[in-house]
Amino acid sequence: MKRFSLTAAALALCLAAATAAERSAATPARSDDRTTEQAQPEDSVRMIRMQQVEVTALRADARTPVAYADLEREAIARNAYGTDIPSLLALTPSMVATNETGIGIGSTAVRLRGTDPTRINVTINGVAMNNPDSHSMYWYDTPDLLSSVGTIQVQRGAGLSTNGTGAFGGAVNMTTDALRTEFGGSASLSYGSYNTQKQAVHIASGLMGGHWTLDARLTHIGSDGYVERGATDLKSYMFQAGYYGGRTMLKLLSFGGKARTGLTYTGATKEEMRLNGRRFNPEGMYTVSGGLSHRVWHGDPPEWKEVAYYDDQTDNYLQINNQLVASHVFNARWRLNATAFYTYGYGYYKQYKDDAKLNEYPTLAGVAFDDGGNRLRRDLIREKLMRNHLGGINASALYAVGGFDLAFGGSYSYYTCPHWGELDWVEGIDASHIGGRWYDNDVRKQDANLFAKADWRVARGLHLFADLQYRYVRYEAWGVNDNWVDAETGMQPIDVDKSYHFFNPRAGLSYTAGRHRLFGSFAVAQREPTRSDFTDRYRFAADDSYPSSERLYDFEIGYRYEAPRVTAGVNLYYMKYKDQLVPTGMVNDGSDVLNVNVPDSYRRGVELTASWRATDWLTASANATFSQNRIEDYVDMLADSPTYGQNLGDMTIAYSPSAMGSLLLDFHQGGFGAVLHTQVVGRQYFTNNENDALSLGRYCVTNLDLMYTLRMKAARSVRFGVKIFNLFDQEYCSNGYGYSYMDTRSEATPRRIDMAYYFAQAPLHVLGNVTVNF
Repeated sequence: MKRFSLTAAALALCLAAATAAERSAATPARSDDRTTEQAQPEDSVRMIRMQQVEVTALRADARTPVAYADLEREAIARNAYGTDIPSLLALTPSMVATNETGIGIGSTAVRLRGTDPTRINVTINGVAMNNPDSHSMYWYDTPDLLSSVGTIQVQRGAGLSTNGTGAFGGAVNMTTDALRTEFGGSASLSYGSYNTQKQAVHIASGLMGGHWTLDARLTHIGSDGYVERGATDLKSYMFQAGYYGGRTMLKLLSFGGKARTGLTYTGATKEEMRLNGRRFNPEGMYTVSGGLSHRVWHGDPPEWKEVAYYDDQTDNYLQINNQLVASHVFNARWRLNATAFYTYGYGYYKQYKDDAKLNEYPTLAGVAFDDGGNRLRRDLIREKLMRNHLGGINASALYAVGGFDLAFGGSYSYYTCPHWGELDWVEGIDASHIGGRWYDNDVRKQDANLFAKADWRVARGLHLFADLQYRYVRYEAWGVNDNWVDAETGMQPIDVDKSYHFFNPRAGLSYTAGRHRLFGSFAVAQREPTRSDFTDRYRFAADDSYPSSERLYDFEIGYRYEAPRVTAGVNLYYMKYKDQLVPTGMVNDGSDVLNVNVPDSYRRGVELTASWRATDWLTASANATFSQNRIEDYVDMLADSPTYGQNLGDMTIAYSPSAMGSLLLDFHQGGFGAVLHTQVVGRQYFTNNENDALSLGRYCVTNLDLMYTLRMKAARSVRFGVKIFNLFDQEYCSNGYGYSYMDTRSEATPRRIDMAYYFAQAPLHVLGNVTVNF
């Protein structure tokens, strides 16, 4: 009923807007979503320039010695059908998108130059979006953020000074869409394969009284998912209120949403997919005898089992982001920006555990053994919960005189997050015996930084650049974790109290002569371990030592040629790491990869980009990355392995393809447009010993985007679109994980067992969209 109401509201809003537009004959016709500054009213141009003050301190431009790619409003609007932002980011060089549900919605992530999501710094309006604890960006916690984004810049490598966790692979810098000076809005409806759907309404008041403006959006996104029981239900909102006073702008933003997704963390083995189908998902599965059941092949070796599925095996999360942004231009030389922010999050996921050991749950201590002292096993339903608060302030000032630009500022944030677990039901146990928390721990984190960056034009076309950042981190965690260690220890105790002082310098130069641009830079970046790096060490560390922080030395050299119809670029990088945290080949209870420090490792490669505007209606562009990603003198740490403790030489870093690339063909004629995108990604290992049995094979996938835009008197435009995903119906997996263990019981000689799990992607599927802009 709620989905129907939102759809009806969208249609009603379209009709109302069309009627209003017909009555307003004095309103000039407006262009499509690619409207430029020159086509805007003067008030709008000034407002847009004011809003650029918010991001100048964090953005790179043509003078900055950084490898980066900009995604403009046209590309953003073309991809705002309902899929998550990683699908769009995959258009940029060295970027790979992954998805657990198989259709690009829910549980999505990206890797950049082989680095995982915890090493990619994500900001919106300068505010860090990465979770301070896990360092990850959970894109479905802010559903349909793409519809509210104005611009996106992806910086590769160490990146510029950023707020939040360090950029070890790169940074994704986003801004919300600019406030409008004219009344307008949009309504968007999408529907496609696997019951994928989106309904969204957006309205902007325009400039009221010469100073005030309001902007709001409501969205629902839903899908059954390709993977069984991988359904996604996302509800989101965005609200902006702004004051514009010529030299001063104030904006209050609130955005967020509520996400409910079926758990798809586990993946499936190749054998399980062969026997049960590629959509097989073992989450929530438990063994039954008769009744409403399914027959599946499961286990090692696989055998037929009668099973049923728990219907509430879900991840549930509410996140609300609030920002108060102030920008002021003092004069031609001085500008100031400050942002206060507060984010609230509450979430939990529910799991059915089949045949669980009751003694591993402290609240069941009184019923964990039978009268004979034998350990009991029962089915149970458990919840893992968290509630977090993040607040802080960012501030920056910009000074420009002659050929010298200076930006300086800082930020401070404070984060708290208790984690705890509760049992909902235990087979055969009265509810009165299962109360209380079976684990309980807390986290407190303070993060502060000061930075200064300068750009100096020393000669015509020659710029020197320097960027200095000091960052302080205090991380505390205490209590007991959700990991059962042994009968003597019980639940794993947590006792972390660490402070870090990081100095991150960057220096470089750029030279521009006509159509040619050359740059070079050197940067140092440092990063603290994540929560799981601390808490899950008990699985492979014999002592109570802490993991070390990581350090990156990043060398970049780039060249770009730019002509009216042809652009081409090459970027060489060498990223040398000290104590990089890399996957061990083990996973925790939530199937998250566990990491361990390795003393020396590196990533080096070449990134190629090219674009050719063949005609006014056809543009071809491509990018490719060829790289080596190696651990130097890798030591085997697999217990009971014949090579345990031995130096295996240089090994490929997990999840780091040595080759990848994309081709994009963009056709536009009149109101019709077509974009064909093909991406190839090379082999990726799940662990660091180059084991083919624990790897993701090379894959190639092509998507086609068709669109047609109508101009109407009754509305700004009506845009029809169809996205065809996996056009050539390839069977491929975008992600997976794996680990090894030594079987010391079955035979006299230990035997290595490799376990690999994959996330299958949907075959050819479509998603249609109608968007009315008024």
